[in-house]
Amino acid sequence: MKGKASGMAVLELNETGVEKALDQAFEKELNPWEAQAARFEFAAKKLNLDTGIWKILSQPAREIIVHFPVMMDDGRIEVFTGFRVQHSVARGPAKGGIRYAPDVNLDEVRALASWMTWKCAVVNIPFGGAKGGVICDPKKMSQGELERMTRRYTAELIDVFGPEKDVPAPDVNTNEQTMAWIMDTYSMHMRQTVTSVVTGKPINIGGSRGRTAATGRGVSIACDQALNYLGMQAAETRVIIQGFGNVGSNAALLLRGKGYKVIGIAEWDGGVYNADGIDIPALVEHRKKTGSIRGFAGAAEANSEELLTSACEILIPAAHENVITSRNAGAVKARILVEGANGPTTPAADEILAANNVFVVPDILANAGGVTASYFEWVQDRMGYFWTEQEVNDRLDHLMVQSFIDVIRYAEEHGVNNRIAAYMLAIDRVAYTTKQRGIYA
Repeated sequence: MKGKASGMAVLELNETGVEKALDQAFEKELNPWEAQAARFEFAAKKLNLDTGIWKILSQPAREIIVHFPVMMDDGRIEVFTGFRVQHSVARGPAKGGIRYAPDVNLDEVRALASWMTWKCAVVNIPFGGAKGGVICDPKKMSQGELERMTRRYTAELIDVFGPEKDVPAPDVNTNEQTMAWIMDTYSMHMRQTVTSVVTGKPINIGGSRGRTAATGRGVSIACDQALNYLGMQAAETRVIIQGFGNVGSNAALLLRGKGYKVIGIAEWDGGVYNADGIDIPALVEHRKKTGSIRGFAGAAEANSEELLTSACEILIPAAHENVITSRNAGAVKARILVEGANGPTTPAADEILAANNVFVVPDILANAGGVTASYFEWVQDRMGYFWTEQEVNDRLDHLMVQSFIDVIRYAEEHGVNNRIAAYMLAIDRVAYTTKQRGIYA
């Protein structure tokens, strides 16, 4: 009996070891920097990228960490940690959002900065990639505390930001008010109004018409192009969207207006589902009144995780990273995956989706409408001449359609999936510019 008990103990120990190894592997899978690096490496090999250029583009050019004090409403002094990472400035000023969240970390910011480099290159606009963030919980902070934190973060990076250096934009838990504070703080230090230092501002202080809905509009254009390519019709297309923030809600509104049937919306606190299609304008109004999509009379409540694997033609993850992983990718029933968020699909999930013939429109193409409209805002600020919303939308439509065509052509020419094709196209453009500029010594 003693020997049997000992054997059982060894078996349990081995099982624990296997579980631990699996958990560690899954944790690595969820690391956004590891995900970006894996895709970069694969695409660079396909391109036979020069070793020296490979070394340059595989790492961020600059990483800044700042620790700064902020006076809280109750008189306490809190010290916050902020980041700004510039991945590349080969093609123009660094460009990228600033996010406020408790789980912001350097690997995440590095990955997002590199994705911005590739995103700008895919749509062929003259920016490099950057990203920033502050570790905080904005839900527990007052408006005054957020303003003081934003202004101090900006002051700490005053030599980093600038219209020709690094142009921030809104991201998770930041908005046009945040950008207004950054613009004002930068302008006070420069002793002149500098509207082009940030994008995503209120319209009356240099913001662009059409900017708010631009990322969602880009997602809707990606859906249109995917249907055209696959010979499908909008009226016969069911859509499920994960995330009902700026990107998800605008994409839903636009898609419904084009005749798509949006049947499910998944949010962090629960989802809603209606097989006959959800009245999206009514859902938007419901959320404005209640602060949530739950309790909406026009749809049944649904489990958000289950919605990701429910039957539909298009699935749009439009919230955050690591939504589609090796643990649920095999259950995805969508024919098309259009990535409204940054990094929603892990490399391990990519392999499963490819095996299941899911047509993926990758994040660096699908959600590039936001940075494209930001580029338009930057151009308008620098000209001092502003376009109508129709002009902005027309320019955005043209650029997104051309970028989709470019990516598909690369995929067909090189025999790779759409994500790797987008990376190859982007890396090729950045590498070409880097070689043209040469290495300063």
